[in-house]
Amino acid sequence: MNEDRSGSSSPHPDQNGHQRSWLERIGQALSGEPRDRDDLIQVLRHAQGRGIVDSDSLAMIEGVLHVSELQARDIMVPRSQVAVLQRSDRVWDLLPTIVETGHSRFPVTGDSRDDVIGILIAKDLLRFLEPNGQGEFNLRELLRPALFIPESKRLDALLKLFQDSRNHLAVVVDEYGGLAGIVTIEDVIEQIVGEIDDEHDDEDDGWILSRGDDGCFVVKALTPIEEFNEHFGTGFSDDEFDTVGGLVANGFGHVPRRGEVLDLGGCRFEVVRADSRRIYLLRVSRVPVEAAVEEEDRPRAH
Repeated sequence: MNEDRSGSSSPHPDQNGHQRSWLERIGQALSGEPRDRDDLIQVLRHAQGRGIVDSDSLAMIEGVLHVSELQARDIMVPRSQVAVLQRSDRVWDLLPTIVETGHSRFPVTGDSRDDVIGILIAKDLLRFLEPNGQGEFNLRELLRPALFIPESKRLDALLKLFQDSRNHLAVVVDEYGGLAGIVTIEDVIEQIVGEIDDEHDDEDDGWILSRGDDGCFVVKALTPIEEFNEHFGTGFSDDEFDTVGGLVANGFGHVPRRGEVLDLGGCRFEVVRADSRRIYLLRVSRVPVEAAVEEEDRPRAH
């Protein structure tokens, strides 16, 4: 007997049609057979413009492709900014650095700053914070093995290494085996998904943060140009860019790396934090008069 299958539980024709349509659109978008990575990105951007890929997904795909081009040296926290603990410290000596930085993992050094003997996870100290427990404290027994990598380590390979070794922090060493910096798994992931804020990131402190008596300020790149002008007495136009980060990136002509410096409009901008796609933090100071005159005499970047 022939059975009417119209009421069967097989996938609805519209659902299958939608799945085929989505796959067909992806196939059509890639039918141009891109010759290199730049061609592939252009194809994906074209697909995004046609609604096949949304903007967030496109940004992540571009981040994944870009990660393979970066090395540890490109994103590492440099040696001068690494918070380290010393092997000889007592438990109460460690706390100020841990509290001040808010980090969860710290390289521990021996005889010199280049002698990294292990990694301390801050939560491992909790059971020693009772005054009566200080005599039992032995920092060496708490250390985890350090993961050492060269400055040339590619980030895609480093991410796989983090996954395989279950480490969250790597110590970057230079050609002489000395401490060059550190890289965390968060640093690598941020190259793909963008900035990841946590409870220790400056969120509610305003756009412009004062730093000491040296006349420098740390400024968030998303600071509106109007607010920047009001604070610094500058006259930057907001017709083309809404934020200081956009203004500075245009002045560089590219997305700058940490440590790059630009003199613009009487201000000196030093990149404090950035990834491959955008700037996050800038250190701003007044340009010395003689440098400002030279900067005004140079043609403006367009």
